[in-house]
Amino acid sequence: MEVFEKVKKVLNMTTLLTIMAVLLLTLFSPQQAKADDSLNIMVDAAILVDADTGKILYEKNASAPLGIASMSKMMTEYLLFEAIEEGRITWDQKYTVTDYTHKVSQDMRLSNVPLRVGEAYSIKELYEAMAIYSANAATIGIAETIAGTESEFVKLMNEKAKEMGLVDAKFVNSTGLNNADLMGMHPQGTGGKDENVMPARSVAKLAKELLDKYPEVLETTKIPVKIFREGTDDATRMDNWNYMLPGLAYPYEGVDGLKTGTTDFAGHSFTGTAKRGDTRLIAVVMKAVDSEGVGSYKARFDATRALFDFGFNQFTTEEIVPAGYQFKGKETLPITKGKEDSVDITVQEPISMMIRTSDKDAYKPELVLDESLLTDGELEAAVKKDQVVGTVKLVKEDGKDYGYLNDKASEVKVVTADKVERANWFSLSLQAVGSFFGSMWNGATDFVKGLI
Repeated sequence: MEVFEKVKKVLNMTTLLTIMAVLLLTLFSPQQAKADDSLNIMVDAAILVDADTGKILYEKNASAPLGIASMSKMMTEYLLFEAIEEGRITWDQKYTVTDYTHKVSQDMRLSNVPLRVGEAYSIKELYEAMAIYSANAATIGIAETIAGTESEFVKLMNEKAKEMGLVDAKFVNSTGLNNADLMGMHPQGTGGKDENVMPARSVAKLAKELLDKYPEVLETTKIPVKIFREGTDDATRMDNWNYMLPGLAYPYEGVDGLKTGTTDFAGHSFTGTAKRGDTRLIAVVMKAVDSEGVGSYKARFDATRALFDFGFNQFTTEEIVPAGYQFKGKETLPITKGKEDSVDITVQEPISMMIRTSDKDAYKPELVLDESLLTDGELEAAVKKDQVVGTVKLVKEDGKDYGYLNDKASEVKVVTADKVERANWFSLSLQAVGSFFGSMWNGATDFVKGLI
């Protein structure tokens, strides 16, 4: 009986320890795997991107076309900088107000600075009003200056979107307002109730294109407050709608841009960027709401803060593959018609990527050979040193990887480590003879085996 009781106690203890172990695994293991879900941001769509490489760190419903409101002005800014760069217009160039821009500027329901009919304003003035205060009539004035009419400018916007690869992007005006707000003067070829739409992924790509090509935009978007036409009767205080800037309502360390957007259709949306050390992030939130399901400025900045915290706190840039790396079992590539039978192949440049530190060993490099360069798996001589023969594909063996904004961004070249000269005609002849007799021998051997 005593033996039975002892066995029972041991079994009970074993059961208890097993249960505790399972509980510990349940409590701690899934947290890493489900860290993305723990963001719990209340938005219709969102994305977080490493601005340097375009690596996507997080996304939610990022491929759904949604209203973008004044985030549209990032495209207007891009086309403005491009026109300045190409010498088609200048910062000092004057714009004379039309009836259209005057009427829009007088609508105080919209974000605007007052523009007077017949008065001239510099492009620099209009740009600052657009980038800081999201002034809509000023934006239309820029569009008219660049393309003659807003209708023609919208064509440029859509052409550039196609050129950039902004999937499912549709622009119907330069500002991001609903066309219904343009008092019947909306661009030709667009509907009276249309609004600009784009998925979060494409919005982030637009932001990256703007920052890559024209980083000077941040010199203006980081200005928290400026006076339009200071010292005149039209002086207007322009408070930046990006309340995450230093000194404003919801400051966040490192934020210096980029563009808010708010309409009934688009809700409270924001494309923000922040830099800490050598790391710059781009975050997009679309139609943010609070815990009661109500959209607000605070809701969009809270969601953006959660994304930035996630990126800056949990991710670092790690070297995944060193330069000169060789693939195990695939260190060489066979050569035909060369002085050598094979050539070493290596990864040309190191591959670094923003990842969670704990995920470093989860990524494995795979060799992707360019089959168009090979014949029956062989590379024909002559072969140059550093000749590209393929690319590296990084595969995450466990967990979700969101990839890059641009699929080509992750490609690193695999090259030949040495040159291999083409064999002379005599050597090629000997190779041909050897190949001929080798084929005959193999054929004879197969024939004999068949007889046996």
